[in-house]
Amino acid sequence: MRVLFITPPFHAGVVEVAGRWVPLYFVTLAGSVREAGHEAFIYDAMTKHVDYPEIEARIREVRPDVVCTTAMTCTSPDAIKLMELAKEIDPSIITIAGGVHSSFMYEEMFSLTPALDYVVVGEGEVTLVELLGTLSNGKGVSGVPGVAYRDGDAAAFTGARDYIEDLDAIPLAWDLLDWEDYTYFILPGSRLAAIDTSRGCDKDCTFCSQQKFWKQTWRARTPEGLVRELRVLHDEYKADVVLFTDDYPTPDRQRWEAFLDLMISEGPEMYILMETRAKDIIRDRDILHKYRKAGIIHIYVGTEATDDKAMEYMKKDLSIEEAREALALCREHGIITETSMILGFPDDTPESIRKTIAQVRGFNPDFAHFLALAPWPYADMYKEMEPYIATKDYKHYNLVDPVIKPRNMTLEEVDRMIIDGYRDFYMSKFTEMHSEKDAFRRDYLMKAMKRMMGHSFIKKKLGMLGEMPEEIRKILASTMGD
Repeated sequence: MRVLFITPPFHAGVVEVAGRWVPLYFVTLAGSVREAGHEAFIYDAMTKHVDYPEIEARIREVRPDVVCTTAMTCTSPDAIKLMELAKEIDPSIITIAGGVHSSFMYEEMFSLTPALDYVVVGEGEVTLVELLGTLSNGKGVSGVPGVAYRDGDAAAFTGARDYIEDLDAIPLAWDLLDWEDYTYFILPGSRLAAIDTSRGCDKDCTFCSQQKFWKQTWRARTPEGLVRELRVLHDEYKADVVLFTDDYPTPDRQRWEAFLDLMISEGPEMYILMETRAKDIIRDRDILHKYRKAGIIHIYVGTEATDDKAMEYMKKDLSIEEAREALALCREHGIITETSMILGFPDDTPESIRKTIAQVRGFNPDFAHFLALAPWPYADMYKEMEPYIATKDYKHYNLVDPVIKPRNMTLEEVDRMIIDGYRDFYMSKFTEMHSEKDAFRRDYLMKAMKRMMGHSFIKKKLGMLGEMPEEIRKILASTMGD
């Protein structure tokens, strides 16, 4: 079968300020499909910034038997529209959706469109191959674990599939990407790759989708397998920056240090961007020098709040002091730090949000994001949040647009407070960035600042933040050479 993987053409803005990101999930799925004897194609409509006419042209060009797409909550409307387009072009095209939202909300997705044929629930590499094999043989899918399908007017699910044991054995279709599309804007001229060092998370944060998707399990790839893959990405595809896409690569200290040692001794020279937990950074204070030596230049540390009560409510298993200490330790080792705060809980007020914004400065990360609480319809906190949900339009569940209306605030007030958070934080950080003594950090921070200030999304969403004060504009221009 000819299988075309297409990303929904959705854009939220904030993430795209920094780079163009590899759709890693399609690389693994396409690799598995191709190894099974099918033809695979990847069209990254999101990264290419194309719309439905270009997607239509690509579908007509490939003439696929199957169109596969993926859906987070905010991208699900575009995923549905994409599948409807495929059916309009050729009703015989089989449409398959996967991803977090599809996995939890397949009944709703089937009810929203007749254009959806099947949903791959959970981890997809083995399930999709078996589903395609069954369909190509003209057999029913009820015996394929991990598949949701239509059964008359209802949705049926074949039952959960066991997780893949050997993550290093998953074939990867790197050659199907248009590599010139992927770059990290903060490092001009770079080529950006992505890998997952593990899958899953064993924590139970109430707002998070990952711990539910992976059922609080965690599996890791071997240090040797990771370094081999990074070598391929560097040597064959000329990637010099790599994003670790997993939420939690570091719980196993022994395995993690072995990876760092291998990268130092025989790995390719690459810049690494990653996320991990504050507790693990504190645990690793004696080996943080290895992080930087192995190529890790930027770590996102999820804090989400600035007081212990809010941390406890979200089940973060983290204290304010631990968050502050982890960020300080990274800075001591020359690692760029990034964190985020979730705003717009039912009890929030302008005063409580202003307090949070002020306290973030005390954390002193290099970058901070102020995110609107998004109540994923399958998250643990959803039922509690439901009375305060102001819109069911999933396009707004993007962590940028307010969705929850606090008891004592309007949505417009929440949006304004988010804008104020960005403005206050970055205006206060500018002098610190400009006076940074470490040349690499200063250049990195200033380039990132300029990207944020000049990006069309930021100008539209954050108002005055995009209108650079003249003094700052001049300093940025002189520092960055234009």
